[in-house]
Amino acid sequence: MSLNPEQQAQLQAQLQQAVIACSERCLSFAAKWAAELSNSFATSKNEPADDASDTDIDDDDTPTPPASHPTNHDRKEARLEARELPRYLMGKSLFDCREYDRCAAVFLPSQIPHRRPPAARIDGLATKILLTEERKTPMSKHSVKPPPLRETSLPKNISQKSLFISLYARYLSGEKRKNEDSETVLGPADGPVTPNREVNGILAILEGYFNARGGLENLNNSQGWLDYLYGLMLMKSKTEMLAKQWLLRSVNLNPYNWSAWLELASLIGSQEELQTISEHLPQNIMTLLFYVHCSQELFLQTPEAYNTLAQLDSIFPNSAWLAQQRAQLHYHARDHDTALSVFDTLLTYHPLRIDGMDIYSNLLFVLGNRPKLATLAATASDIDKFRPETNCILGNYYSLISEHEKAVLHFRRALTLDRNFQGAWTLMGHEYIELKNTQAAIESYRRAVDINRKDFRAWYGLGQGYEMLECHSYSLFYYQRGAALCPNDPKMWSAVGHAYGKCDKIPNAIQAFKRALAVGSQIDAASSFGSGTADPLSNAVGGALDPQVLFDIALLCEREGKDTEASAFMELCLAQEEGAEEGEEGIGVTQITSRARLWLAKWCHAHELWERCMEYATELFQDGMDVEEAKGLMQDVRARTQQKAPLEDE
Repeated sequence: MSLNPEQQAQLQAQLQQAVIACSERCLSFAAKWAAELSNSFATSKNEPADDASDTDIDDDDTPTPPASHPTNHDRKEARLEARELPRYLMGKSLFDCREYDRCAAVFLPSQIPHRRPPAARIDGLATKILLTEERKTPMSKHSVKPPPLRETSLPKNISQKSLFISLYARYLSGEKRKNEDSETVLGPADGPVTPNREVNGILAILEGYFNARGGLENLNNSQGWLDYLYGLMLMKSKTEMLAKQWLLRSVNLNPYNWSAWLELASLIGSQEELQTISEHLPQNIMTLLFYVHCSQELFLQTPEAYNTLAQLDSIFPNSAWLAQQRAQLHYHARDHDTALSVFDTLLTYHPLRIDGMDIYSNLLFVLGNRPKLATLAATASDIDKFRPETNCILGNYYSLISEHEKAVLHFRRALTLDRNFQGAWTLMGHEYIELKNTQAAIESYRRAVDINRKDFRAWYGLGQGYEMLECHSYSLFYYQRGAALCPNDPKMWSAVGHAYGKCDKIPNAIQAFKRALAVGSQIDAASSFGSGTADPLSNAVGGALDPQVLFDIALLCEREGKDTEASAFMELCLAQEEGAEEGEEGIGVTQITSRARLWLAKWCHAHELWERCMEYATELFQDGMDVEEAKGLMQDVRARTQQKAPLEDE
């Protein structure tokens, strides 16, 4: 997929106009994303010119730059914006200074004050006193009246841009107060206990605004910005189906607002939902970028995802964001070498970019690469110590060197900076698991899934936490959620198998362990172990399967009284010591294979298979594993065979 010069110039102009429009509405992240993308085309015109090339600036092949301001095709909106310009500039300046209440009051002065008295916020005591006094005495003109409900009427003739920035400032003001009232991370007031009190008021204003203009069906005279804000508020109020409709409307009306795409992606929970919603998306390049992002969020390593990424790379070869998505796709596919190479290249060309580097630190943690992780932590700290990503990188570094208390400290700092930074919640849960603080770990994982229900690691962590509390039915539920979100991870299915075993559901446990073997090896993962077809494990060869899973299956078969089947899985476990093909190395002797060998020696002893028992015991003795038990078996077998020999002579 490639664009001709005219198409590329048009796309670049649209992205540049998106940067201006997003900046005007204080959507800084969306503006930054569009600006980075507009500077990633394969053209020398975006590169800094040296002194020698200054004379070529008037060449005929230089494309004409786009207008410095996006064109407003609605004449009424254009007139309103022109009339409001002085007040808009003041509101925008106040927003940039984070004086959100003052910004909102520029166009919506009737919406202040926002909060109840402090005593009422703390425990509702003032409200209880007022209600008690009202019951005792009738209301008089001297009685203390409760504050009136906020009006939802709008000033007449306000432009959509001014209304957006006012309501968005009011929303951020509520988020700021919510964080202030929440106080410490994981404290008693943290989480859903302390809501954003501005959401309902903003919803009422926008609902009245859109109802007066025909509701969801009427697309006329809407620019898509207020539709995005309405969808965001519906999400915050847990009205997700309706929020999805308004966000779809927003991306169709205004496809270059990346913030709307991100909120829409957060509502998509499966590949089926993504396919369904794709029919209602605009047919442009933003849909392809959205598909790549959703594939990474849903852990989909499909050929379509990689093909779409390759097409976009041909258009934006210098895009750091696309390189980050590629690295994360390989990381989720457990192709760690490729992911490491992509991240290293990304860091080489964009050494000051911190976005996504917390994922890079996760990869370095998994690989145990302490020198690179230490270098990354030092670099990020030099760039910006007060970024959530930086503190997550530092937390991963301290976790790798087993200083888990310091790791928790940095993850808490990351969450103090951004309570919605989901990765920090999950990583902090991991650290609390290491510290055996089960309750704190469970709460951290729960906050993680509240923010992002697609994070299988957080669901797996919840399963771990409840397993430590010996609540095995709860543990099974959360492990199943994790396996459903990431069905190609054998660790998920092994956890499901263990949970089924703890719940005494042996057949289900065996099926889950077999699924773990299938997805972790070269066996067809789509095979149905519960059907009447041949068991795919019957064709397994040495070195291809996880010996721990095979050992667990054998023990479960033994619990069901299927000793012969258990012995077959133990022998298959032993077979992993050798390579699958001639000249290929297997896993060698391990503690698990030695335990399988000891089990087989005892099984042969119980079934009076003396020669095989002697072979297994001798191998144990030679390997130096379970030597004492091997000696005992060898002596007992020799004694029995010596007793049997005279009887046979007689």
